[in-house]
Amino acid sequence: EPVMGFCNKAQYDQFMVQVPEFEHMLYEDGVVLIKFWFSISKEEQKKRFDARLENPLKRWKFSPVDMKGQALWDKYTYYKEQMFSKTHTNFSPWIIVKTNDKKTARLESLRYVLSRFDYEGKGKSKASLFPDPNVMVRYFRNAKQIDI
Repeated sequence: EPVMGFCNKAQYDQFMVQVPEFEHMLYEDGVVLIKFWFSISKEEQKKRFDARLENPLKRWKFSPVDMKGQALWDKYTYYKEQMFSKTHTNFSPWIIVKTNDKKTARLESLRYVLSRFDYEGKGKSKASLFPDPNVMVRYFRNAKQIDI
């Protein structure tokens, strides 16, 4: 993770090359790989961090790295876009889940996973198996996002 310096540039570059290669090997072996990116607004994330700090039962979830990450939001956004552009493939696409509403995001994520597999009784429920497109979207590579 380059933003906090947990890896150097050479390690990061090598990892970004290796990820799609590894995912392709999994795909060729018949593994269904589902990659969710749980997207949250900066404001909602801050609100959740504050709630963790205020609640003694949730305080354990909080780390000083979390608040530092808030300060580095733009840098994280840059690397997130780089990750998407380098690791999003037809055989292993990124699915972006809007998570400002935690419960809805979780339910839609489950709905997406269930929609990807065949199982006994699938389709017999009155509930839709199609994820809400207002919550989940397949990443779309924009030409201006590609690091040339």
